[in-house]
Amino acid sequence: MTPSQSNPCTGAWVRTACMSAVLAFSWLAPSAWAQSTDLSACMAELRPAARTGKVSDATWARHTAGLQADFSVIEKLNFQPEFRTAIWDYMSALVDEERVADGQARLTEHRQALERAEQRFGVDAATVVAVWGVESNFGQTFGKYPLVQALGTLACHGRRQSYFRGEFFSALRILQAGHIAPERFVGSWAGAFGHTQFMPSTFERLAVDFDGDGRADLMDSSVDALGSTANFLARAGWQSGLPWGIEVKLPAGISLAGEGRRAKRPVADWAARGVRRVDGSALPANLGSVGLLTLAGANGPAFLVTRNFDALYSYNAAESYGLAIAHLSDRLRGAGPFATPWPTDDAGLSRAERRELQGMLVMRGHDIGPIDGMLGDKSREAIRAEQKRLGLDATGRGGQKILKALRGG
Repeated sequence: MTPSQSNPCTGAWVRTACMSAVLAFSWLAPSAWAQSTDLSACMAELRPAARTGKVSDATWARHTAGLQADFSVIEKLNFQPEFRTAIWDYMSALVDEERVADGQARLTEHRQALERAEQRFGVDAATVVAVWGVESNFGQTFGKYPLVQALGTLACHGRRQSYFRGEFFSALRILQAGHIAPERFVGSWAGAFGHTQFMPSTFERLAVDFDGDGRADLMDSSVDALGSTANFLARAGWQSGLPWGIEVKLPAGISLAGEGRRAKRPVADWAARGVRRVDGSALPANLGSVGLLTLAGANGPAFLVTRNFDALYSYNAAESYGLAIAHLSDRLRGAGPFATPWPTDDAGLSRAERRELQGMLVMRGHDIGPIDGMLGDKSREAIRAEQKRLGLDATGRGGQKILKALRGG
């Protein structure tokens, strides 16, 4: 649940440009610390505001003394990734058979806590577990950045300093309250942390002690994280008993102009325009007002989405992200893949298939780093080389075509 996430800069010339941009943005901070990793001058300026924000002198001294900037977080803030992920790649990696099986195991393992969460907050178990799976792979991927350092850097350098200063102070208050041990307080470059990746200010507003130990600990208590996530969605407007949406079949020639998640209208209006459930049956009448979501255009999967989809969207402000949670929640309830295929002749890869692809790249002599299912810069460079060798379009993208080609030798 991080703001405006992007990948770090890659390649020598791009990295040089990144650092130039860091300095270009440094006018937002006084020149005394603009080009230094030493944050002491910035911390001295921030101290009065932090004190007003109820960060104690002891907390401030303990966690900011000697604090050094990590400029890699500024690179991530200022630059968009060079490689854009197609929606079918995004969905294939986030909602695969592996994650469905893991999620179903978590539903059983945490059944009692999830039942309590549904009773208290009105959010069903499958939806809460789906958020957990997408955000941290059920607690397996928390992020590696020390949050005080990352947020301290963002509070002093780069864009959006006012926003990140608020998050920095929130992070210090969380430590001050003893919710999370300092050595465990790590997360994303932008400050999201824990099983379900709350920003510090969101934690302060919505985290709950759901296991009854006196602390709201999203790092080491999955029960607290599940309860807190249910609370977040409830506060975002989740309506119990209402589906997030349904997959639909669009009539030929329908105009998508002006349509979208926010352009909601009664189900009867969509039915009058010829929209049907994907199996051809009539639309259900109990969805309320719904909007049309078509992330791959009229030829790809299409959905009528309710206000509950908007609640999912609010978790990370991306429609593709909301659809991943929605689809995973359906899969956890026993539903199958989308009925309509994505409009591509080179479908995406599951995480298991990505690891298989990486393994074959390593066997062919490519240095790609760990075989982890994450197709980063080194993997894409190796894929591009193999695509050239095989006479395929050298896009660097890992899809079914290159996987099948390498399987065949």
